[in-house]
Amino acid sequence: MSTKPTARSLAAGAAAVLVAGTLAGLTATASAGTAPSDGPAIAANCGVLFDDFAYSSSSDPAIAARNWTVRTNSGGPGVPGAAWPAANVSFPTDAGQKVLQLTAKTDGTASGTSHSEFFHQRKFFEGTYASRVRFADTPTSGPDGDHLVETFFTITPLDRPLDPNYGEIDFEYLPNGGWGEQGPIFYQTTWETYQNEPWQADNTHTAQRTSFNGWHDLVFTVSDGRVRYYVDGVQVADHGDRYYPETPMSINFNLWFIDLTGRTGTGLATYVQQVDYLYYADREVITTAEAKNRVTAYRSAGTNHVDTVGTGGACPTTPPTGTPTSTPTTRPPTTPPTTRPPTTPPTTAPPANCAAAPAWDWGTVYLEGARVKHNGRLWQANWWTLGSEPGLTAQWRDLGRC
Repeated sequence: MSTKPTARSLAAGAAAVLVAGTLAGLTATASAGTAPSDGPAIAANCGVLFDDFAYSSSSDPAIAARNWTVRTNSGGPGVPGAAWPAANVSFPTDAGQKVLQLTAKTDGTASGTSHSEFFHQRKFFEGTYASRVRFADTPTSGPDGDHLVETFFTITPLDRPLDPNYGEIDFEYLPNGGWGEQGPIFYQTTWETYQNEPWQADNTHTAQRTSFNGWHDLVFTVSDGRVRYYVDGVQVADHGDRYYPETPMSINFNLWFIDLTGRTGTGLATYVQQVDYLYYADREVITTAEAKNRVTAYRSAGTNHVDTVGTGGACPTTPPTGTPTSTPTTRPPTTPPTTRPPTTPPTTAPPANCAAAPAWDWGTVYLEGARVKHNGRLWQANWWTLGSEPGLTAQWRDLGRC
């Protein structure tokens, strides 16, 4: 498999369609066919976007009226020649709640492959982005093993190769691996810029090599020069420096195949990703718990959509309270997620004794300060980590030879 997959030129394909997301008009309404509803008092002084995805279908006129776009044009990312039909975006009811559902299908051929994407106009910058997303490790039907990407991300269009104003903040889950990975892996990637030909990526990433099948609360905050990622209330990454975005971005969800090489059988395979809600707080940093509380408040008030972003509201930028873990002390590597970070040579003296440290286990959650033995060396966790191998990721600090 190539280490320069065209799939990672996600922005190149997405940028062409993001221009369509500049529809005029800001809304603060209930679902189509119901009377407008003011948001609860929580939103009175802050620019927010909340959407409960209470739409009837991909052709519901409220989608465009609320500045969302159902993608239908061809192009990247993913399998060249694949379709992006509107029918792959739907809004079923799950456990009594409407959800956004993205579908991707493949029979192992380009002509038999389809992807899906749903995105908002470009107007979001600093603040808190929160969503509850259901990832799936297996298809709803057909053979398993396809290299699939399940996402929640923001992006600024790339105007030219290595455009310094480009930005992208990604949650990307690969249940069957891909880009050189053999098993499930969950990436958090923050981009400065890139060019497609020849491939050159300027990004930083963190990853967890374990299954994330099922529902998860995904949050990232953009404030004070740092992009911090949280999964189920736990901080898993801290990026910044030159990777911090410079320009407003759109909010996106898409589901697509990297290539057609991973499947274990024949026939049509159908994969599904679901999204419970989207909440964005403009210029305000809040915890996962607070974002969920605000969503609950909207739902209790019978409000399923509010958009006041860009209307002049001012929100204080305050640090999150009750943050589950501390800020990482070591920055993630700058290599793209298509290659594994290089092993860092030891720079510290060997410890006097590491007999008490357990052997590293890929399925164990390690908190900041935890120590393990691996490949004859002692390692200490810089922050919360799961499935990240010592010596290959920035989650671990080398304490020396055992």
